[in-house]
Amino acid sequence: MPTKFKAAVLHAANTPLKTETVELNEMGARDVLVRVRAAGLCHTDLEVIEGSLRLPFPIVLGHEASGVVEAIGPEAKGVAVGDHVILSWNPHCGGCFYCDQSLPILCEGYLGNTPKAYGFDGRPKLRLAGGQDLHQLMYLGAFAEYCVVQDQQAIPVPKEMPFAQAALIGCGVMTGVGAALNVAKVRPGSAVMVIGCGAVGLASIQGAVLGGAETIIAVDLQDSRLDVAAQMGATVLVNPSREEAIDVARAHTAGRGVDIVLESAGNERAFRLTLEAVRPGGEVIWLGKTDVDNDVSFRWGSLMQEKRIRRSSYGGARPRQDFPFLCRTYLDGRLRLDPLISQRIGLDDINQGFAALKAGETIRSVISF
Repeated sequence: MPTKFKAAVLHAANTPLKTETVELNEMGARDVLVRVRAAGLCHTDLEVIEGSLRLPFPIVLGHEASGVVEAIGPEAKGVAVGDHVILSWNPHCGGCFYCDQSLPILCEGYLGNTPKAYGFDGRPKLRLAGGQDLHQLMYLGAFAEYCVVQDQQAIPVPKEMPFAQAALIGCGVMTGVGAALNVAKVRPGSAVMVIGCGAVGLASIQGAVLGGAETIIAVDLQDSRLDVAAQMGATVLVNPSREEAIDVARAHTAGRGVDIVLESAGNERAFRLTLEAVRPGGEVIWLGKTDVDNDVSFRWGSLMQEKRIRRSSYGGARPRQDFPFLCRTYLDGRLRLDPLISQRIGLDDINQGFAALKAGETIRSVISF
């Protein structure tokens, strides 16, 4: 079992990540050591880099990953050495008020320990060569050759699943497809609008397809992303720099507005559009986000008429059910993940990868180890 390995470490906001040798702390009884094979660069990681998501330093980012189990603690369950796994960033206690309400995303232990940025047991799993403990984003810290997670976070999946595509399921794909199927519960014949065609939005489009939606309106300012949205199953493409998305929504629904809006752009204009484009009694799912201290304003009339608004962070994820299901849908050709991967990079290229993400040049860069 390796005790030293490479990781990309962030020492302060708005500084480059540095590839350094880190050391493994003693593993806990339920811990699982995973050799990371692929990790996606996500906007949540970028938020930490830019300082809008405030966490302690030094920290190893990365929360969208896949790999192979190298070692397990004596009390670890549901996973074995050699398993190919997708990592889940939402461990939960299973017994608090919110877990009892089937809301693991609101688990009191999960939310309470998140600002500490250590393992789910509250203990640091890694340290710098000089002995300083390292924090890890979202109980993972996957921008490293190895990471330590709790057993419930390592979800076995078919070994024929490619690692790069599997990694995307751990965050962006689960969030988008899950928003359509688990949260909005898209039904056959539905009219759905997806705002923002990054990785999450493109996954949302595919979730709408799997749910049987008849009309899927994709909205994005980049024509290149709209082209990918069409490959994913969008039936109507809207660039709001040229036409009004609200008018398009009404034109395709006899003037009502769409049944469901799935938002993944994460800006004030997009949030307002969701309420204007959805029909009376329709459902809005917010997947994107802005700085937690930002104000977002709405026209009061857009909030009327029995519209339902929900925020979803992880698409109602049930990882032990959903991750294998999503792998199967990829393997049988119903879920397209290859077009989401804009480039494959090495760990030493991580800063260039984030620069491309910030500039909107990529959908997903994937680090391959």
